Amino acid sequence: MAETDLIKLYSQRILALAADIPHAERLSEPEGSATKRSPLCGSVVTVDVRVAGGRVADLGMDVKACALGQAWGAVLGGGAIGRAASEIETARDQLRAMIREGADAPEGPFAAMEALIPARDYRNRHASILLAWDALLDAMDQASTPAAAAE
Repeated sequence: MAETDLIKLYSQRILALAADIPHAERLSEPEGSATKRSPLCGSVVTVDVRVAGGRVADLGMDVKACALGQAWGAVLGGGAIGRAASEIETARDQLRAMIREGADAPEGPFAAMEALIPARDYRNRHASILLAWDALLDAMDQASTPAAAAE
């Protein structure tokens, strides 16, 4: 990867997002928790969640990832509170389409996704970018199952 490519990929905006991840501490008593790991780069993300009325009521994350994975943890953390699983899933799918298929960045609570448009050319980074989103959806699913509530 050329130096100019790295500069383009790790823009000031991505680095600023990575440095300021909302909800960057694990929850003490989550209703759901999930950990995702990227075997390619070794990034690991754990997401804890409390759900009320089918929506994210509280969120905690531990993101051990490159700046790209951290930036997406920040975008997710900044917009997830109050969102239903279907909204998180739609945003994740929009993110995937944006980086893999060249689709436009979404508007609304996850509009900051546009900062990662330069990552389109780096397919080996895509899995790390999606980790936090997949972990949150798994944690929400866990929180909504009767077995999780009984434990």
